Amino acid sequence: MLLKDRVAIITGGSRGMGRAIALRFAGEGCSSVIADVRDKEGERTVGEVKKKGKDAIYVHCDVTDSGQVKDMVARAIDKFGKVDIMVNCAGIGTKPTMLNDISEEEWDRVVDINMKGTFLCCQAIAPHMKENNSGNIINVVSLVALDASPNSIHYAASKAGALSVSRCIATALAPYNVRVNIIHPGMIRTDMSAVFAGPDVKDVDAFYTQMAKGVRLGRIGTTDDIASAALFLASEESSYITGDSIAVGGGGIQMGGGGPPPK
Repeated sequence: MLLKDRVAIITGGSRGMGRAIALRFAGEGCSSVIADVRDKEGERTVGEVKKKGKDAIYVHCDVTDSGQVKDMVARAIDKFGKVDIMVNCAGIGTKPTMLNDISEEEWDRVVDINMKGTFLCCQAIAPHMKENNSGNIINVVSLVALDASPNSIHYAASKAGALSVSRCIATALAPYNVRVNIIHPGMIRTDMSAVFAGPDVKDVDAFYTQMAKGVRLGRIGTTDDIASAALFLASEESSYITGDSIAVGGGGIQMGGGGPPPK
């Protein structure tokens, strides 16, 4: 088992990519603290982890609230005695919105969850990992952090900020043997990603089919694709990697997009 006797905090762990990561980690011997604001779904994920033979607890946590984030970390340590891995997967998507239609309130909400939340979680777990001279942080960001998005500026900016935060923290924690790495999902089929289609799109399947035309591998990603990348970064298989990114997008933005190459 790649994560035998490890303990992970997974924010946004109630569904989608966070849930898939928790279940993959459990299969490799890792217990989990599932943190989210969706209590019913979070408890369901806890039950699924336990069915795989590993322990888990659910903690209600709004990652934009430093007090709740600190309490989440304290409860994890109180329950398990340690935290080896933190996966920051909590995030929010946005419907297509042009420059002058983005309200200040919406800007603040998206940036607070996607960027500030990542920072607060890393900040809260850092003293514990520094004291143990060991730790592993994985921040789930987005390929849009590497590109320009004229119809989702607040989302792209929040993800670019989360990328910068991650790299800076990787530098700060490297002397303490704490690794920090980034996963950049492309278009992954989840409940959250459906919001990118916009409220006027009724056929979400058709939306994903259209989006797949801009991916070199010709398909939309799955939550299992993200879980596989997270497992690699969480394990000793990546022990000499920090401050780096894995793009899990099937060859989209990072290869120019635009559909399959000519035959």
